[in-house]
Amino acid sequence: KPTTTTELSILEGMYAAEAEYLAAGGPGTADFAPLAPFFSPDVVLHQADTLPYGGTWRGHEGIERFFIAMSRTWDIFDMVDQRVLSTTSPLVVRTQVHARARSTGRELDFPILQTITVEDAQITEVHPFYWDTAAIASACSSH
Repeated sequence: KPTTTTELSILEGMYAAEAEYLAAGGPGTADFAPLAPFFSPDVVLHQADTLPYGGTWRGHEGIERFFIAMSRTWDIFDMVDQRVLSTTSPLVVRTQVHARARSTGRELDFPILQTITVEDAQITEVHPFYWDTAAIASACSSH
């Protein structure tokens, strides 16, 4: 488990590990192990059902499968600006994203607001809220 104590430092550590994971080739290539300690074995990630990677993702295996689904959806997913609005659990993070859909090549800029629950120095629940899920689904659909 991470030795850091504050909830915010857990989040920052996870983002750093995520950046390394993606730089190393990401889902299907890189080892998920550096990310695992930041997530509870019982972690739950709730994604809006209408997203291409919608649904509930559970546990380390679920988080890893979520990253694979994300990388199938987007070939660019840049977090352009990230602001932590609440530094105690549940943390609240607003992220401005620039993304390009792998299937269509369409580019989008959109915000995501996430609540991230941290218990016993691990992330237990993540709940992202997208401003416009229909725009994302549309950008990813060739119909």
